[in-house]
Amino acid sequence: MYNQSAQFYDLVYGYKDYAGEAQAIHKLITQYCRSGGNVLLDVACGTGRHLDYLQEFYAVSGLDLSAELLTVARQRLPGATFYEADMVDFDLGVQFDVIICLFSAIGYVQTDPCLWQTVQGMSRHLKPGGVVIVEPWFTPEQWHPGTAHATFVDQPELKVARMTVSEQEGSLSRNDFHWLVATPAGIQYFTERHELGLFTQDAYMSALREAELDVIFDPDGLTGRGLYIGVKPM
Repeated sequence: MYNQSAQFYDLVYGYKDYAGEAQAIHKLITQYCRSGGNVLLDVACGTGRHLDYLQEFYAVSGLDLSAELLTVARQRLPGATFYEADMVDFDLGVQFDVIICLFSAIGYVQTDPCLWQTVQGMSRHLKPGGVVIVEPWFTPEQWHPGTAHATFVDQPELKVARMTVSEQEGSLSRNDFHWLVATPAGIQYFTERHELGLFTQDAYMSALREAELDVIFDPDGLTGRGLYIGVKPM
């Protein structure tokens, strides 16, 4: 889904405070993790921006379904290990002290059964005493279909406009992103469809508990969307 936009991903999301978010995540890990190690996996890591800061404290790895985003991540962090896999059914054969899934990427699993399967997989890859931190997508009550959104990049030799009107079909949110990219070589137009599941708070909590994790919910989180923290018993 990022096969055309991966090269613009970091520019479009340049407003995000990745350094501040990484510090907040590190603080939570210090508070809750009891596994005794420092090996961290970022599920749906994208271009590796959070890992760029978290590598100060952890031996970092990343996992993503998008080969294009992983190409950028590998260039950013040549010493890290990256896995191209689906978070719903990944099986890496190794356990971690910390597993994070940020920037609402969990919504891409779309359905309750896939949410449960994803969290079960995270739990299997977690050492006893380890911690899972998940930043949720919007709940059904928080999603507002029919809202127009636009993001712009304005550089001397690069102009980017990404626009969408939010939609909803059942329990899925939908954004059909329309991209307009101008460089000295010309103007490019393309579209991308992003569909994410609108999970309830109970769905997240139930999935974590069924994966035998002790659950803490932070209603504010990193960006106001909250955070779900699951700790694996020793």
